[in-house]
Amino acid sequence: MAQEESFISHLVELRDRLIKSLVVVLVLFGVCFYFSSDIMRFLSLPLYEALPPGAKPVFLAGEGAFFTLTKVAFLSALLAALPWVLYQAWAFVAPGLYEHEKRFALPLIFSSVFFLVVGIGFAYLFVLPAAYKFFFSFVEGTGAEVMQDLQKYWDFTLAIFFGFGLAFEVPVVEMLLVKLGMVTTTQLREVRRYVIVGAFIAAAILTPPDVLSQFMLAIPLILLYELGIFLAGFLKAYSRDKADEDAAQAAAGAAAGGEAAGSVPTGSAASPAGAQGTPPSDPPKA
Repeated sequence: MAQEESFISHLVELRDRLIKSLVVVLVLFGVCFYFSSDIMRFLSLPLYEALPPGAKPVFLAGEGAFFTLTKVAFLSALLAALPWVLYQAWAFVAPGLYEHEKRFALPLIFSSVFFLVVGIGFAYLFVLPAAYKFFFSFVEGTGAEVMQDLQKYWDFTLAIFFGFGLAFEVPVVEMLLVKLGMVTTTQLREVRRYVIVGAFIAAAILTPPDVLSQFMLAIPLILLYELGIFLAGFLKAYSRDKADEDAAQAAAGAAAGGEAAGSVPTGSAASPAGAQGTPPSDPPKA
């Protein structure tokens, strides 16, 4: 009966935290939808910079503008609410974690969000401008005019953001695998040559089919793999030092407890008479 009540209480807590997360996402969605035109213009800056002088992006259909702005608002709200959603997930699972697991989980969550934002920022600042300048260079050679559909631009941008955001999580995955003991930093170094080949394969899958985008994902992916090896080694050394410190503190506490248990007041092992506080009788005189 107690186990069933505990299970139900966990379900109730999970429901409450999902509702809290959903409410924040919906509120932020309303705010982002109100500013969706500004957000879309900001996200379209790489396209505006790459377009020929005098050219403007277009929407080929009115419903395309509505659905595009809705997707922009929803994904912006989801990204803005991500810290709150992760906090709710952390608050749900934290009571069941050991202390050393809590020390590792919080940095893992923060680093995941950090690398995700860095990956999206890298794609926005470097990949999108270079990719569209590369595309439009072929159009100029044909003598045709460019009419870029913003709906297709957003689909392309979303694919780029997803690919780079996911790829930049490689150091986090490496740290997690090393922490769980599934691999070692030595093994990670030994498979480096296979990772280089896998980086180009992953870039071909996660990015649109142009060579420039694939190279701009594969090269950072390889560098991030090396960064992950370094961070995993640092984490392992820190965890070892922390474990040694905890073990030393536990040993010191056990030693202090043993000394307290082993120390006996003077006279406690004396005869019953001494135990009563009366001195033993003098031996009879000869």
